[in-house]
Amino acid sequence: MNDSRAGVLFDVDGTLVDTNYLHTVAWARAFDDAGEWAPMNAIHRLVGMGSDRLVDKVLGHGSDEVAQAYKHRFQELMGDVKPFPAAAELLAHVHQAGLAVVLATSSPSADLEVFEKLLAADDAIDARTTADDVEQSKPGPDVFLAALRAGSIDPGLALVVGDSVWDVEAARAAGLGCVAVETGGFSRHELGEAGAVHVYRDVAEVLAQFRTGPLARLL
Repeated sequence: MNDSRAGVLFDVDGTLVDTNYLHTVAWARAFDDAGEWAPMNAIHRLVGMGSDRLVDKVLGHGSDEVAQAYKHRFQELMGDVKPFPAAAELLAHVHQAGLAVVLATSSPSADLEVFEKLLAADDAIDARTTADDVEQSKPGPDVFLAALRAGSIDPGLALVVGDSVWDVEAARAAGLGCVAVETGGFSRHELGEAGAVHVYRDVAEVLAQFRTGPLARLL
C-alpha cells in the first residue's frame, strides 16, 4: 500500500447508520437493569463517547454490570438499525474519486459486520477498525490513529467524517480535521464550537456538495 495516499475516515454509528437513539434506549435499559437511573437526554449527550467513559460520567464510577447489560440491550435493538440515505453512495463516490475509505469505529467487530451488511458497500471500503484495535476510547485519538494505519493514509491528506462532538475532539487529538453531520443529534452550533471544519445536515448533503466541500480538497 502507498503510505502517502489521501483518505477519509468514516465514523459509523450515527454517521453512516442510524443508531444513536437506539444506543440511548439501550443504555437507559441497562442502567435500569443494574438498579440505576439517568435521564435519556443526559445519556444521549454522551453517546459517541467510549462506553467505559459514558458509564463513569453517568454514575461517577465504572460498572461491569451496566456495561454487560448494555451489550445485551443493544443487541435487542439491532433489527431497528437502518443505514442513512446515500451513505453507501457517499462511500462509493469517495472511493471512485481515488480516496481511501476507512470505517473508523470502536464498536465490536460483530456489530460492524451487521452495519456493513446494511450498507452493502464492501467494494468501496479499503479498511476498517473495531474495538480490537483501540485501547483508549473517544474522545481519545486511538480509533482514528488506528484507522490511518489500517488504510496506510498520510495524516496530512486525511479527514474524518463524524456525527458527535466526541468525534470532533478525537479527530483533533489525532491531528485531523473533522467534517461533521447532524444525524447523531448534536447541533450545527455544538459541532462547530467543538472544532468541526464543516457541518452538514447528513451524509446525503455531504455527497450532494462533494465537489465544493472539504473532502474534494483531498484530491
